[in-house]
Amino acid sequence: MRLRTSIIVGLALLLTGATVWSAPSTPSKPTRSASKPKASAAGKARVKKSSKHSKRRQPGQKAPAPERISEIQQALAKDGSFNGSPNGKWDDSTVEATRKFQASHGLNASGRLDAPTLQKLGLGSQTAGVAAPMPPITSSSIATRPAQAAQRQ
Repeated sequence: MRLRTSIIVGLALLLTGATVWSAPSTPSKPTRSASKPKASAAGKARVKKSSKHSKRRQPGQKAPAPERISEIQQALAKDGSFNGSPNGKWDDSTVEATRKFQASHGLNASGRLDAPTLQKLGLGSQTAGVAAPMPPITSSSIATRPAQAAQRQ
């Protein structure tokens, strides 16, 4: 009885799907005529909307915020690489101080900020570039592991 009901339901679904697929379709967008778009009654021209692809990310390194630059300049001054007062501007003297710091600490002396430079300055993450983050260990996960190992044996 169940088999017969499933076959009937399946056929009904198949038939309704076939009628939907065979229905004549209407165009989703109106066709354009060869003439140019006309201005509206108020005299305003039609403005073309920008596509979502126009806001693409620009390649290259972005400059840090002025507060962060001041922090970096303070750390470079503390090390002795930067002469002057922190002004929050990434200028030539800051680039040169960064190069000097990188060279004295065995880093790639590019003058650009990277994770190893920030780590050596004491401003970066202590785990950046070391390993993938691990989930925190909880007491419940520790307690269940020996029990699971005992079940396997």
